[in-house]
Formats: sequence, C-alpha cells, structure tokens
Amino acid sequence: MTSETPGTLTMFGADWCRDCRRTKAQLDELGVDYEYVDLEADPAAADVARDISGRTNIPVVVYPDASHHVEPSNADVEAKLRELALIS
Repeated sequence: MTSETPGTLTMFGADWCRDCRRTKAQLDELGVDYEYVDLEADPAAADVARDISGRTNIPVVVYPDASHHVEPSNADVEAKLRELALIS
C-alpha cells in the first residue's frame, strides 16, 4: 500500500480522470517535484486518499505542510504552491 511521504507533495489520481490529468500537467509545467499515486495501479491507495480527504473525489493533492485539496482548480494549486514557496 502506498502512502504519502511527509514533507513531499503527493497527488492521488487516475488517468481516466480529467481533473487529475489537468492537475498533473500543471505540476509538470511548474516543475514541482511530487509523488504521483496512480489509483488504478494501486487500488488500495484509494482508501488512503479517502482517509485524507473524507471524500471519494479525485484528485487529492497533499502538500508538504499536510494540508490538502480535493478536486482543486489550477488557481487553488498555484496559490498553495506560492504560499509554501514551492514556486515563485
């Protein structure tokens, strides 16, 4: 079973999810290091994502400060990354 590493940005998602593909592309474009947990490849990780968010929606993005977003907009992700000084 996969779980997020403390201090690391982790994204739980699946390739069939449009919002997941968008958020993953945004993180790639911004050059942010992150761990991607593919819920299709690791179905048990869906329980981890649900435990974190309290919801079954994806993507779940867990930030290094242990906060998280569920189905975030690009603006939400960018604002949080700036707050954490992961992008300038």
